[in-house]
Amino acid sequence: MELIADTAALAAFTERHHGAGYITVDTEFMRDRTYWPVLCLVQIAGPEDAAVIDTLAPGIDLAPLFKLMADPAVLKVFHAARQDVEIFFHLTGQIPTPIVDTQVAAMVCGFGDAVSYENLAGKLAGARIDKSSRFTDWSHRPLTERQLHYALSDVTHLRLAYEKLARRMEKTGRTGWVAEEMAILTDPDTYRLVPSEAWHRLKPRSDKPRFLALLREVAAWREEEAQRRDQPRSRIAKDETLTEIAAHAPITPEELGRCRGLSKGFAESRQGQALLAAVKRALELPEDDLPTPPPRLDTPPGVGPLVDLLRVLLKMRCETHQVAQKLVASASELERIAADDNAPVPAMAGWRRELFGADALALKHGRLALTASGKEVKIVSLPQAAQ
Repeated sequence: MELIADTAALAAFTERHHGAGYITVDTEFMRDRTYWPVLCLVQIAGPEDAAVIDTLAPGIDLAPLFKLMADPAVLKVFHAARQDVEIFFHLTGQIPTPIVDTQVAAMVCGFGDAVSYENLAGKLAGARIDKSSRFTDWSHRPLTERQLHYALSDVTHLRLAYEKLARRMEKTGRTGWVAEEMAILTDPDTYRLVPSEAWHRLKPRSDKPRFLALLREVAAWREEEAQRRDQPRSRIAKDETLTEIAAHAPITPEELGRCRGLSKGFAESRQGQALLAAVKRALELPEDDLPTPPPRLDTPPGVGPLVDLLRVLLKMRCETHQVAQKLVASASELERIAADDNAPVPAMAGWRRELFGADALALKHGRLALTASGKEVKIVSLPQAAQ
């Protein structure tokens, strides 16, 4: 095991791996007291060696690491990649490329929904991961040998797991399926935290446009404040507090002070004034500039049995092809397919349509049927004359 804590050692290690076909990558970070994740460690394993990079080491320059992450000739292999990729995007403004996420690859190869690294490493690499350091404080120094071995195990066993998954994807023709999913993970829009869009994370208590405008403005205020102060959103204001403010639309410090969840004296503070200004902006918006409520899905009467049939079909197709159902379609998406042939859901495009979506429409319109033979459920194609 190599612990890298200076720029020269980092440059030497990364230089050796620019010629590697792939590297496995993981990160350890802290985020419980900050808005932005604090990168504490990066673990990398190449074909021959592996290292833990102490990103908090005094004076270390991470430029060689970022250069390796941007090398288009080196495949970066992550497990459950989204948070790791987000960290690199935040630090550099660039997405590591190309990448593959073994959690997604495992889902298309029959390992179930959102398989954990421990389970995948156990099944494919015969590894037993010591979980005792999982919830450690990775920002505390010095790190113990146990912590370092735990961190490194997240990438060393991933090599064999990835190689076996890659062979399975190649054999079953599903490499392209995973590539489609990676397009989402490598899209910068996936990681951009735009304050004006923050309200979509909340659960509105009303769909009235004026209320949504208020919620949008106060959520944007909280997002900007959290980013500026580098504090978790909940430390600025809780979700319930924002929805209450949007519901009551306070315009004076006295009215704001009566809203639950705000600290004493907040209404008179600089933050309170900024929040009241956000409320004022929402109240002054012209009707044409108010947010449009999301369309409601009105499920036609009697469509419930069809949704049940689609659910059975989904289960059958996914079991036959050993793909996680969660990756293909959710319960709400089945309802949308039942109600609309052109439902804008992932199951109706790309490899999902090939696997399930086309058959779902055929079942819906009587070109397919489900029948039972003993304990086995079968899919039957119906002749055109029977439609």
